[in-house]
Amino acid sequence: MNENLKPNDSEIEFLTLAYNRFFDLYDEVMLDSFWEKDDWERFSKISQVFVIYAELLNYEPLKWIIEKLKTARPPMESEIGSELFKFVRNIFSHFPFFKKWDDVWINKSIVNWYKEGQTIDKFLKKYEGKTEVKYRFWEPKKNIMTYLSISFPVIYNDNSKIFLKDIISEKDGVKFSFILMKQILSTQIESMKPNNTDL
Repeated sequence: MNENLKPNDSEIEFLTLAYNRFFDLYDEVMLDSFWEKDDWERFSKISQVFVIYAELLNYEPLKWIIEKLKTARPPMESEIGSELFKFVRNIFSHFPFFKKWDDVWINKSIVNWYKEGQTIDKFLKKYEGKTEVKYRFWEPKKNIMTYLSISFPVIYNDNSKIFLKDIISEKDGVKFSFILMKQILSTQIESMKPNNTDL
């Protein structure tokens, strides 16, 4: 791992746009008022963050951070921060048929309608029947600790609908996801403007 690696000009341009949009949306989603918005607005903004984050994971230093998480952080945090979040992003990208979080579902036949063995299929085969993972996150501004579980499908076949809400809940699950994304992305930040000093 080259600690002195600096992004080139095109990476800086992309990273600036992606980070700025991520943090703008992060700040909005963490407000109580966000959860009073209509389903479609919440869903649109949440899905945008998963897409931005998945694109950012192509940046080489972030790949190193994900690898480091496998040994330096609690169990499954690396897999959640990479594989699971990419899985969610891919559902949004490949199956853009839904208007709200709780309606999103897939099954084996729809996942493989075009070709078997792609990323969503691989993820579901790998994690089918795996034990749920329990997490918690702290919101210092509210002085609240929230506990949640991330679950994996018990069965992955043509007949069983797998609902996204059963893997990650919308409110608590999304907030946890965004906090973990922020922790991972913040490893590449040398300085921030005053409005983002709550890292």
